[in-house]
Amino acid sequence: MQQRAPSLTTFRGTRTRAAEHPARRSVGAVLLIVGLGLGGCSEPADTPADRAGGHFPAAIPVVAMPVRFEAESNQIVAVGTSRAVRSVELFPETAGEVVEVNFTGGESVRKDQLLLAMDARDEVLAVELAKVALADARREFERYQQARAGEAVPPATLDAARTALESARIALSRAEVALDRRFVRAPFDGVIGMTDVDPGDRIDPSTPIATIDDRTALLVYFEVPEAFVGRLAIGDPIEVQSWTADRLLATGPVVTLGSRIDPATRSFTVRARIPNDEDRLRPGMSFRVLLNLDGAVWPSVPEVALQWGANGAYVWAVREGQAERVAAGVVQRRQGRVLVDAELDAQDRVVVEGVQRMREGVPVRLLDPEALARDTRSVLIEEAERRTALRAESVATREGGGS
Repeated sequence: MQQRAPSLTTFRGTRTRAAEHPARRSVGAVLLIVGLGLGGCSEPADTPADRAGGHFPAAIPVVAMPVRFEAESNQIVAVGTSRAVRSVELFPETAGEVVEVNFTGGESVRKDQLLLAMDARDEVLAVELAKVALADARREFERYQQARAGEAVPPATLDAARTALESARIALSRAEVALDRRFVRAPFDGVIGMTDVDPGDRIDPSTPIATIDDRTALLVYFEVPEAFVGRLAIGDPIEVQSWTADRLLATGPVVTLGSRIDPATRSFTVRARIPNDEDRLRPGMSFRVLLNLDGAVWPSVPEVALQWGANGAYVWAVREGQAERVAAGVVQRRQGRVLVDAELDAQDRVVVEGVQRMREGVPVRLLDPEALARDTRSVLIEEAERRTALRAESVATREGGGS
C-alpha cells in the first residue's frame, strides 16, 4: 500500500502545522532583528589567508558605551560612643554640712541656679567682720589724708594707712569667696542627674554631688582604620543609628580628628557632633556609625563589558574604528558598573554587545542601542498582532465547521 505524505493542512476546524507553534515565529523574528543588528554568527571571520590575499574583513557591528569616570566609594561602619556636648560632675569646693538640696534629679536647670547649700554661718560672720575692718581702714586713711594737707602727718604714715585699706579690701574679697564656696550652682544650662546627698550629710571635695549634661547635641567617638588617614576631613557628614528598638537615626559633621594612630589597634579616633534638638538621644548611648568616603577617581564601565581571560580581566575598547584589548583590574563593583584600573580615556567606548567576535585590531561598526531596542519592540508588537489574528481566524474556522 502506498503511504501518503503528511499534509501541511488538516481538516476543517484545525490550524495549519505552521500555525500550531506561533511562538517559533516570534523567536525567529526576534533573532532576525538581532542578526540584522549585530551581524549574527553567519559572517565569516577574517583569516590570515584573507589578509594575505588583500581581502579586508567586514566591520563587525557592535554596541559600545562611553567610559565614565567615577570616584571610588568606601563605607566605614563602626561602633560609636556618645557623650553630651558639655558634661560635668559636681563636687563641693569645701567640706561641711549640707543644709539644702534644691533638686531631685532629671530636671532641667539654668546657669547659676542654686543646687546645694552648706552651713555657712562662719563664712557669713567672716564677711561681716571684713566689712567692718574695711570701713575702719577707709576712715583712718581719709583722716590721714586730710591731715597730710596740713603736713601734720608724715608720708610714711599715710602710705601705711593706704596699705591697710587695700589689705582690708582684699580680706573682704577673700571672705566673700569663702562664703560663695559654701554653695553649689549650675555651671551651664542642662539636665541634672540624680544625687545621693541629703540635707544633714557631711561632704568634702571628694564627694560627688550630681552630673549636669547639656544634651542639645551629642559628641560621638568612633575609631577609623589608619588606611583612611588623609581621606577624612573636618566637616564630612556621618550617619548614626541607635541600637534601641525604634532605631533612631541622626546625622552630623565630623568636628575633631585624632592626632595620632593607636599602635595597638592601628586606628585613630574621630569625633562627630550630632544635633539632639528633640532630646531623643542620651549621653552614653552607643551608635552604629556609617561614614561614606570618596576615594580616587577610576574609569567606570558597564559590568557586561568586563571579560576574563588567562591573564585576568580586560575590556574591548573602540579606538579609531578598531577593537583594542585593554587590561583592566577590578577596583570596585557597583550596581551594573565596575570601576577598573585600566588605560582608558573619557573619549573611549567599550564594547558591551558583540564581544564574542572581538579580536585585536578588527574593524568595528557602532550600532545605536536605542534603535535596536525600538526595532525589537516593533517586531514583538507585530508578532503579537499576528498571533491574535491567527487565533481569531482559528476560532472563526471552528465555528464555521460546527455549523
